[in-house]
Amino acid sequence: MKSLIFLFFFNLFFLINSSFAQFERGYADLVDELLPSVVSIATSQTVERQTSQLPELPEGHPFNDMFDDFFGNQMPKRENLTGLGSGFIINDEGYVVTNNHVISGADQITVIFNNGIDEVSAELVGTDPKTDIAVLKIDPSSINIQSVNWGDSDISRVGDIVLAIGNPLGLGGTVTSGIISSINRDIGGGPYVDFIQTDAPINRGNSGGPLFNLDGEVIGINSMIISQTGGSVGLGFAIPSKTAKLIVEQIISFGQAKRGRLGVQIQDLTQEFSDSLGYDSTEGAFVASVEPNSPAALSNIQAGDIIIEFNDQKISSFKDLPKVVAETPIGSKVVVKVWRNGEIINIDVKVGELEEGRKVAKNEGVYLEELDITVEELSSEAINSLGLDSKTSGILVKEVGDKNENLLSNDVIIQVSSEKIKDINSFQSIIANSIKLNRDKLLLRVIRDGNEFWLINPFVIE
Repeated sequence: MKSLIFLFFFNLFFLINSSFAQFERGYADLVDELLPSVVSIATSQTVERQTSQLPELPEGHPFNDMFDDFFGNQMPKRENLTGLGSGFIINDEGYVVTNNHVISGADQITVIFNNGIDEVSAELVGTDPKTDIAVLKIDPSSINIQSVNWGDSDISRVGDIVLAIGNPLGLGGTVTSGIISSINRDIGGGPYVDFIQTDAPINRGNSGGPLFNLDGEVIGINSMIISQTGGSVGLGFAIPSKTAKLIVEQIISFGQAKRGRLGVQIQDLTQEFSDSLGYDSTEGAFVASVEPNSPAALSNIQAGDIIIEFNDQKISSFKDLPKVVAETPIGSKVVVKVWRNGEIINIDVKVGELEEGRKVAKNEGVYLEELDITVEELSSEAINSLGLDSKTSGILVKEVGDKNENLLSNDVIIQVSSEKIKDINSFQSIIANSIKLNRDKLLLRVIRDGNEFWLINPFVIE
């Protein structure tokens, strides 16, 4: 028995050392396998520009009539704009993945293979600008192609070695290596992508190319860099394969990305918010409002709820929720865990589909010294003017004094903590009761420019 155990560990030690020895010599064998699947993307776009206006000649000059007859005031000129990027082949059917910004506006797209000789025209299957992903299609019968496999970006860790292959500065198949510097990086690329950061050198032209792990699997799509010089400074960012694979599959199936929809407007949970609600954490997504007839509304998710878990995935910040919901299959039934009035509630929700691309009448106001604002009743004219739902109830902020730094004119206050506002009298009553309870601020639910949110508004007098 001891000899068997010894043999097992000896073989394991030998395999591990062999693996390390392989990469101590470099990545040549792995790169040889991967290069044929990485392509260069060349685009061309024809634009018509107007040349600068012809020089003005003195009035009565004999050439004036000739210029008008032959040239008019301006001379149109057609120019060809070209662009270069990278991409990779994902299956034997000839589908190629790249960035949307690589092919945006292109009249003609050409895929150039690593040997620098073979090139074929590509057809655009579809794009998703929100994640900067595009899918192309080439004829697999016209050329011998080789594809790569997707890897799991979720198991990638900071410090893992990665390889980037692409077409930087138009030089063709170029390989660089580095490590994963960070994961789940938010660099303002929108709510649907948390980037992988890498120090593998990435330059212009690498966009759309793959980021490989040492198993030769694509764990990201190289998309952008941060640099003051325009060249690589070790701050490269890739779209994780978990996000990219889902979007690519949807584009191939439907011609576009399809995202899940919950139907809530959310805010970050500050410490002040949490204290006002009696919630002992700042983790979660605060529900500022619920869209009528949305999956959230039909499931009884309410404004003021704090979503702490969606479909078994923890929601640490309000930024987590849009991405998690968007990646949930449309029509699926999930459990949403919310905190409400001191209790944890599980709510069953059927995920919907996100559809892309979705002056006030005056009357006598009342000045509220406690908040340094003047308010008026919310009239039907004001509701129509502001584009509000006809059933909206609340009060309209008419003027805001210098002591109030939170509210703006034309804000509509519809709720204070858990109490909805019907009119000015009900709002004044809440203020009076709050002062009696020695409270120094109000938690207000406000509509501003069509968006609902919550804010903390301190009293401005002692």
